[in-house]
Amino acid sequence: MEQHLRQCGEGGAKRAKPIARICGPAFRTAAAAVVLGFAAIAASAAAPKVGEPAPAFRATTLDGRGIGADELRGKVVLVHFWATWCPPCVVEMPALDRFYRDHRAQGFEVVAVSMDDEGDRAKVRDFSQRFAFPVAMKSAAEVGGFGRLWALPLSFLIDRAGVVRKTDWTGAEPIDSASLDRLVLPLLSNP
Repeated sequence: MEQHLRQCGEGGAKRAKPIARICGPAFRTAAAAVVLGFAAIAASAAAPKVGEPAPAFRATTLDGRGIGADELRGKVVLVHFWATWCPPCVVEMPALDRFYRDHRAQGFEVVAVSMDDEGDRAKVRDFSQRFAFPVAMKSAAEVGGFGRLWALPLSFLIDRAGVVRKTDWTGAEPIDSASLDRLVLPLLSNP
């Protein structure tokens, strides 16, 4: 199958014929399975929408502390999905850390979930030591309610009442001091 797909990738793009005709029944069957698989994932893993209650989540941080939606109720929470291998993630982490240090006394919390593989735990631990906010590995987090994690970085902003106020906060609109001020400060000023 791998050889068949490799041939499809090389020859399919250069020909005007439909790729399924070039590659034959094995490719059509594999492609249908992939499409159905993605459709099932998308249908079963819808992300929360702005104005809806935030999904339940729970994580065990790198230092062994449990943290979740129940403990954070009454705080403004940013659930942040990132990875050490993601350049935009690495760039925005210092701004997020500065904002967290400046505003955690006002009730701002960050739950940073590393999407790195479990085998990279030491790398994640070394990288995240400079940050004050809690970090968890995806393998130690129950975050399925946030839907398909389709891009990194990806963040969800939750208000004090547990309502989602920002979704799909990705590298297209990076986390920086201006975006944090604009989106988080108004939520912090509401008791």
